[in-house]
Amino acid sequence: MPDLGTPDAHPRDRLSRALGLRDATLLVVSGVIGSGIFLTPGPIADLIPHPGAILAVWLVGGLLSLAGALANAELGAMFPRAGGDYVYLREAFHPAAGFLVGWLSFFVIYAGTIATLAAGFAAGLEPFWGLSRGQQLGLAIASVWAVSVVNYVGVRSGAWANNVTAVLKIAALVAFALLGPLFGRGDVGRLTPLVGELDGLTLSAFGLALSPVLFSYLGWNSSVYVASEIREPGRNVPRSLFLGVGICTAIYLLMNGLYLYAIPVGELRDVGNAGEAAARALFGGIGGRLVAFFVLASILGTLSATVLVGPRIAYAMALDGLFFRGVDRAHARFHTPAVAIVFQAVTASLILLVLETFSRALDATTFAILLATMADVAALYRLRRIRPHRERPYRAWGYPWVPALYLLANAAVAAILLAERPFECAVGLALLALGLPFYELFRRRQGA
Repeated sequence: MPDLGTPDAHPRDRLSRALGLRDATLLVVSGVIGSGIFLTPGPIADLIPHPGAILAVWLVGGLLSLAGALANAELGAMFPRAGGDYVYLREAFHPAAGFLVGWLSFFVIYAGTIATLAAGFAAGLEPFWGLSRGQQLGLAIASVWAVSVVNYVGVRSGAWANNVTAVLKIAALVAFALLGPLFGRGDVGRLTPLVGELDGLTLSAFGLALSPVLFSYLGWNSSVYVASEIREPGRNVPRSLFLGVGICTAIYLLMNGLYLYAIPVGELRDVGNAGEAAARALFGGIGGRLVAFFVLASILGTLSATVLVGPRIAYAMALDGLFFRGVDRAHARFHTPAVAIVFQAVTASLILLVLETFSRALDATTFAILLATMADVAALYRLRRIRPHRERPYRAWGYPWVPALYLLANAAVAAILLAERPFECAVGLALLALGLPFYELFRRRQGA
């Protein structure tokens, strides 16, 4: 039965606290490690073609995600509810602020990512099955609904599926990173020089390289969105964030070291799928085919994690009357946000029908992520000031300096994106502004 005895539980929340620390941590891992580690190293090497700089940008991305996790850990432990940043912005500033960041998170960051992951999964099968464009679209939509059904019938079934794929993903990546240097045909000299000879590297290029890196770390705060379903959230929400980010950062550094060992950085710049290219270089054609299948499995695992997280945002907004009617209904038997899961599947399917092909809109998505996570940290400062005596099971380490560093670094990346990719950023801002008339509509409905 749902645990409604938690003081901070929403009085209308009917979800069940069925997730433990392992579930929450692996949800973070699955949410983070998907297609990014395979598809973004080429564009990153094109922007900063230096081994040391490439490893540095992935480390910086991990440290920034950890700094954000420190802030979210305090917020998630304070408000162990469904919805994540929607709740924090509502409590810290105003319901409108919470609504807008929740709107952006649900429609742009989560539903949009689900659509692109599903399209990428279907496109990845095309070389093996010879799928037509229409068949790829049909398979993408089918994969969205299949994963949604698994999450519909219970959070435990969704978590079990996620745990299995996450453990297999970690084991395969670590084995690949360790076996490559032992048995593959690479050259450790390609990793040098790690420092020096960086004359052509500019701050703008490094900032632009952070965009795909931060996209690849998307999902580091997955567990805060399901906090109302985590047992002992004051302890397990912070731990899941730190463990999840730490595991992902270590794996990302290992994989990029392997790529640089397998492929000269000059050639890496032109590679579309770094994992497949590295496997072919190290082990020949069969290695490339095996990794191509693994990439598809990895994308499917991230799709599952994203489908699990996203509905909790719409569900939390609907509990407060700030979303479409009925989305606040939980399944009487499964204790899942059933209507929100269906609504998300419909939204992602519509996005697929509009896009038809795999189009990640990387910079627009990253810009939305930056806006949402910067807003979270601003909420931390605001809540420290207006609610100093509220119980905090965890207090952000390094406050106020580490959160401030996170804000400044993300603001710098956002500014670089605005200057270098104005159209993509304008798309994100337009979708954010689109939420304003809907907020007014929902607010007036509440007063009716």
